[in-house]
Amino acid sequence: MDAFNSLMDGFGTALTPMNLLWAAIGVLLGTAIGVLPGIGPAMAVALLLPVTYGLEPTGAFIMFAGIYYGAMFGGSTTSILLNTPGESAAVVAAMEGNPMAKAGRGAQALAAAAIGHFAGGIIGTILLVALAPTVAELAVDIGAPDYFAIMVLAFIAVTSVLGSSRVRGLASLLIGLTLGLVGLDQMTGQQRLTFGSLQLADGIDVVIVAVGLFAIGEALWVAAHLRRTSGEAIPVGRPWLGKADVKRTWKSWLRGPLIGFPFGAIPAGGAEIPTFLSYVTEKRLSKHKEEWGKGAIEGVAGPESASSASAAGTLVSMLTLGLPTTAVAAVMLAAFQQYGIQPGPLLFEREPDLVWGLIASLFVGMVLLLALNLPLAPVWAKLLRIPRPYLYAGILFFAAVGAYAVGGEALDLVILLIIGLIGFGMRRYGLPILPAVIGVILGPNAEQQLRRALQISDGSVSGLVDTPFSITVYVIIALIVLWPLLKKLLVRGRSTDVDVKA
Repeated sequence: MDAFNSLMDGFGTALTPMNLLWAAIGVLLGTAIGVLPGIGPAMAVALLLPVTYGLEPTGAFIMFAGIYYGAMFGGSTTSILLNTPGESAAVVAAMEGNPMAKAGRGAQALAAAAIGHFAGGIIGTILLVALAPTVAELAVDIGAPDYFAIMVLAFIAVTSVLGSSRVRGLASLLIGLTLGLVGLDQMTGQQRLTFGSLQLADGIDVVIVAVGLFAIGEALWVAAHLRRTSGEAIPVGRPWLGKADVKRTWKSWLRGPLIGFPFGAIPAGGAEIPTFLSYVTEKRLSKHKEEWGKGAIEGVAGPESASSASAAGTLVSMLTLGLPTTAVAAVMLAAFQQYGIQPGPLLFEREPDLVWGLIASLFVGMVLLLALNLPLAPVWAKLLRIPRPYLYAGILFFAAVGAYAVGGEALDLVILLIIGLIGFGMRRYGLPILPAVIGVILGPNAEQQLRRALQISDGSVSGLVDTPFSITVYVIIALIVLWPLLKKLLVRGRSTDVDVKA
């Protein structure tokens, strides 16, 4: 009841005219910035941090929250329409959203994403209000073996359901893990795969990899085939979700937060892992498996809902523990410290107006985001009316600008082109793109957690399975790996029974 009363007081703070204005500005700026590849929510908040020096803290953080959610949706927009993820959390949206756009259903994909963001954000924020102390306690108890097990689960789950074969999925994952090795060894400081270049010592940014594999690879693939096709503009289609679409997506919108929120609250990879796992879950549960890879709307709705709920989850450990689990949370933590405020267990007691005003503003921001982007879905989708030669020329331009904005190095453009050629080759030989991206995102973290777990156990492999949580995760992994074999044995056993009875 105390939490409910505090939330009502928070709405009193968030619904003042000035704070409503900051929320609206944040949502608009975030959506506009999220559309640009390479400039994700973390960079957007960081760039605007100096601008807020003159604002009082509550208004500044309300605007930051609007930027966060708006940028996440903006990244999904280009991911769906142009196969160009604006940030790593939007990578999964391209898997089914872009085929939908190419089939003339771009507006439906954007509407499913917008409602998914709304549902995920609202449910995630409700869970934030109700479960923040409990989730924070659980997050403290999770160690290196548990993190490593979670990441192995993500690797196995994604490679087992994507592509025409598991071998191709594992090959794609290997490419991603190799790209993730580039840079300095986090434990020893030794250079790996840098070829003597100091500019590669920091590794290859995941945004450059995602934009290269998706946008540049797609543009090269289309260019290679435009000689044999007319290159006509893609139709937009009708602008709203039909009854059949809503019937297929409402369960996905509700399932996404159950995956996204817990992962957002613990330091296990931000929104990337839950969006991947949501995609896998929706594909497993779908009754329309023949549509996957060709534009299944559940593959947009579920991951986008999980992504938005994960964003709410990141605020749990940031506010209650002062532990940033994503780049955006880290920037927001710096902003708190800029105002002389230290997030932690006492924050809710010392700064109740700020905290509950911020939480209430998340509800307001989600409503503003839905009100802004649902009517604009057909407008965004009209980007696809541009003839493909001009459209993909524009994609190449914005991809190059986004890649250059990441580090400001000309070498990044060379790396972008090389990774784009790798993406072209992967399309040529039927390798799925997503396992490579998850390999780059999670590979370095998985290696670090593996080595930490082994150091804690003095090199004993048993140290990887010495917690109930990690054992449970490995049991799930074993079921995923062995399920095809078990399924064959069950089918064979049933057919034998039928033969015996006959």
